[in-house]
Amino acid sequence: MDALSNSQPTGPVVTQLRDGAPTPDAFACVPPEAPLAMPTQSLTQFNRALRHKNITRYPVFGGWLARLFVFGGGLGLTVYGACEMYKVVEVGGVTPLEWALLFLFVANFSWIALACTSSLAGFIWFLFFPPKPSSPPVALRNRTAIVMPVYNETPARVFGAVAAMFEEVEASGLGRAFEWFFLSDTTDPEIFVAEEQTFLAMRERLGPGCHLFYRHRPRNLNRKSGNIEDFVTRWGGRYEHMVVLDADSLMAGHTIIALAAAMEADPGAGIIQTRPLIVNRNTLFARLQQFAARIYGPVIAAGVSVSMGRDGNYWGHNAIIRTMAFAAHCGLPVLRGRPPFGGHILSHDFVEAALIRRAGYAVYMLPNLGGSYEECPPSLIDVSARDRRWCQGNLQHLRILPAKGLHPMSRQHFVTGIMAYAASPLWMAQLMVGIVIVLQASYIRPEYFTSAFTLFPTWPRFDPQRSLELFALTMTVLLLPKIFGLALALVQGATRRGAGGAARLVLSAAFEIVMSALLAPIMMLIQSGHVMHFVFGFDTGWDPQRRDDGSIPFAAIVARHRSHVAMGLLTLIAGFSISPSLVAWMSPTILGLLLAIFLSWGTGLRSVGLALRRAGLLMTPEEQITPAVVARANFLANEPARLDGEALSGLHALNADPQFRAFHVAFLPRRQKRRNGDISPEWALADAKLSDAGTIDEAISWLRPEERMAILQDQALIARLALLPQQPPAAESIASAG
Repeated sequence: MDALSNSQPTGPVVTQLRDGAPTPDAFACVPPEAPLAMPTQSLTQFNRALRHKNITRYPVFGGWLARLFVFGGGLGLTVYGACEMYKVVEVGGVTPLEWALLFLFVANFSWIALACTSSLAGFIWFLFFPPKPSSPPVALRNRTAIVMPVYNETPARVFGAVAAMFEEVEASGLGRAFEWFFLSDTTDPEIFVAEEQTFLAMRERLGPGCHLFYRHRPRNLNRKSGNIEDFVTRWGGRYEHMVVLDADSLMAGHTIIALAAAMEADPGAGIIQTRPLIVNRNTLFARLQQFAARIYGPVIAAGVSVSMGRDGNYWGHNAIIRTMAFAAHCGLPVLRGRPPFGGHILSHDFVEAALIRRAGYAVYMLPNLGGSYEECPPSLIDVSARDRRWCQGNLQHLRILPAKGLHPMSRQHFVTGIMAYAASPLWMAQLMVGIVIVLQASYIRPEYFTSAFTLFPTWPRFDPQRSLELFALTMTVLLLPKIFGLALALVQGATRRGAGGAARLVLSAAFEIVMSALLAPIMMLIQSGHVMHFVFGFDTGWDPQRRDDGSIPFAAIVARHRSHVAMGLLTLIAGFSISPSLVAWMSPTILGLLLAIFLSWGTGLRSVGLALRRAGLLMTPEEQITPAVVARANFLANEPARLDGEALSGLHALNADPQFRAFHVAFLPRRQKRRNGDISPEWALADAKLSDAGTIDEAISWLRPEERMAILQDQALIARLALLPQQPPAAESIASAG
């Protein structure tokens, strides 16, 4: 008998007292707990005998052939590029600086060569080997949890997204196979209350059988990975699978159902990843990312998928996970030492994929499934803030790389993630070494005859013809992934028409390439700064990501990029003093840095992005015909609040609304209720301020955010808050007398 047939009713049950006030269990916000142990995994020991044994055999020849093509082709390109670079610098002998230049070139070239061969593999796969779409399932045997971790997000947007997904899944007739969780780690008291209010309104609209739940953690330990771990250890035994979302995630109903069906059909799968497309973006910077992900992303993702096969990676969201396997094998250890390289693992998704693969479960991607969406930061500064966290997390993987028992491809994923950020300082070092060599040739008198015996003098010079040829080769290898993506989009009629036609598509791609070239040196300096920041032992924070479109104050942009402009100006002056040809060679880099403030400001403007959209540039098919789930989520997010227009917020709502107050208290988990003697400074200060306050407004004006959170998480303080009057007693007496 399957899991669904044994399930008990899980929808909320509403009961009320005779006076109409709700009982403490009136609106159950979570289902009964089903704990699942999640032991911490060791990075130094692993017993291979405990690995999961796959009973189904899968073809491996095609996967190994794809790997040989991608990695062998990348190695061949790198060797060829290294030989050409050596021929450039070996004229007259190779100096130590030229050896350094050769090493840095090979490190950078190998990175782009692998991306080139991988995208070529994806291009070939899309043209000749794409699988036919499967029929939707008529039934599902097991229960799947859809979990959305949230942290100080706009409630209307995230709840609207889940409501849109819920409606599509329900419309399929398979809704009873899914249950939906908001896993809140919110620390802002106003947003915390707004989440509960929005949740209650959403449950009232969807009805008592909606299988929709909400849980708030009092402390966001270990961030998102800790949030998911808390869910697994409390309710994981209830679900065979879980679909993990981000706060900006959207998935079509058929996509969620297809993932559940794929997991049921493949008992050896641990994680199945989708390829999210970027939607809802309006600033120029975000639209550049949206266009690139839609046009170039398919061939890149397909190349990764075919070369990795069942040894793939996990990106932390828009994927389905086998819950029991995840609990048994993905408990993250705490790294020894202090941050940034020690402590809690930040980029947890790569590590979870490596651990579940180590345990014998497959991790793979369905690159052509479709119906998976996300958003992206609206400006260069927002991307920089996000990259700062990602950079620290990926550099932490240096500590995990030698872990026992990892699959070789998992180690390759770690190296790829590390190189994503190490490439920037390597590129900058290559530029600096090149400048020093040119400076040496221009201003330092060469020593033609060294102390060593030689029949011929040492001529420190380059081969200019080979230099130009190598530059052309490098640019070709760098641009080929975009060319493959553009070619595929031109071949696919629906994509071509959705991007505005062939002419607009080509023009948009050319514009994106130019903008990427100008933005690349800015990102190089930003990411190099991040790497050096962490190398010298500085930790980073974890602020909520700014997701909505809107310009950043110009003063903040100037402050962020003035050092980049100064670097560009210094490079320009130094280049002209050395050689005008050096300036010409470095002109894209210099121009991008000189225009850093203007580029960051202009690309972050919503008006510029919308103007290009009206002109038909940087269009994607999802903008021409908005997917139903995206349109519905946008409507629900912007819909007028279902609460009254005069609805109270924060502590005012708890003070004035007895029904909401009872619901809020019922939401508090039992472990969250304070024990006698367990007094924190925030609790004590909140208690004292409530005692001294004469009105609710006076109390709120005194309370700091952390003290408000202490009140929201304690029944006794909530009861004290409820007793505070709206007006001082004297004012009430005067009002009554009047």
